[in-house]
Amino acid sequence: MTPAAPPRPAGTPATLVIDSGVDAGRAVLVPRGQLVHGCADILAEALAALPADIERVDLDMGDVVFMDTAGLRFLDLLGGFSHRQAVPVTATNWHGGPLRVLELAGLDTTDPLHATAHRPETAPMPPAAPAAPAAPAAPAAPAAPAERLHVLQEEVEQLRRAIASRPVIDQARGVLMALHACTSDEAWHILREASQLSNTKLRAVAAAVTASAGSDGPPPPAEVRTALRTALGRIGR
Repeated sequence: MTPAAPPRPAGTPATLVIDSGVDAGRAVLVPRGQLVHGCADILAEALAALPADIERVDLDMGDVVFMDTAGLRFLDLLGGFSHRQAVPVTATNWHGGPLRVLELAGLDTTDPLHATAHRPETAPMPPAAPAAPAAPAAPAAPAAPAERLHVLQEEVEQLRRAIASRPVIDQARGVLMALHACTSDEAWHILREASQLSNTKLRAVAAAVTASAGSDGPPPPAEVRTALRTALGRIGR
């Protein structure tokens, strides 16, 4: 596969690189990094480089480690490409923080594009008979999408802080892996669940776990210990 992201100045970290390959009319794109500001431009470059006669495009999102609301623009661009080019497009294998953002946005976490991917055109339906005048509608409840967006923004901010404090989180994952013989992914989910159950910031949970691993380190606070036991129990540890 060959990188399809535009070149960056030396010393500038690339937040997203998209590897691409084409075989028998099928393109496979593998984004690596973060779906943040500018990710849609990088995707547009990758899509523009595809052959004109491409028959389908599949994205493996397994190497995307972080996503904020710019990732929704990334998905919108994919959906638009699918409709304009009349080809099916999928984006699968989400995990971690990006998966959580999809959940909060109310999207299908298996493939958020499945509702907008191109489908063959069907014959138009005959026009429906005029409907009788409807009774006045009751006042609508507050818009759920606005509430969901607020929750999404809060969650994205928490994920940003998690990325900023990655060293202590990585240390805590290492402690859990050593003490409980769990995998790296299991350790991540344990920390996330303990944070949610104890209503404690993820970085604080990770710092407490790391500090407790020392020979004379203090144990985590009681609510964090209880949450950790619950999270460990759910994976059989």
